[in-house]
Amino acid sequence: MVKFLKPNKAVVVLQGRYAGRKAVIVRAFDDGTRERPYGHCLVVGVAKYPKKVIRKDSAKKQAKKSRVKTFIKVVNYNHIMPTRYTLDVDLKEAVSVDCLQSRDKKVTAAKEVKAKFEES
Repeated sequence: MVKFLKPNKAVVVLQGRYAGRKAVIVRAFDDGTRERPYGHCLVVGVAKYPKKVIRKDSAKKQAKKSRVKTFIKVVNYNHIMPTRYTLDVDLKEAVSVDCLQSRDKKVTAAKEVKAKFEES
């Protein structure tokens, strides 16, 4: 079978807390691992999208509405839907599987991803 769930592929999460949210595959595990013996992938996505900004909003309100909130998650292949799009942002340095082990590593990785999403 052809592997089409490659890194930087845009997907839509179908199940769970972030259902309907857009995400990007960082690393794919087609054969599974010992902890997860099924096909899965590490994804980063947008948990909270920017709101619409209008001219009469103050600068502070515009900055608040323009914020993006991100998530990092390991997802089963059955719970994502791939799209035809790919993202050109390199996220491998910012996120790894071991960053999910502790809360502070995950928070710092999410902040790095947020900065990369906002610049692109």
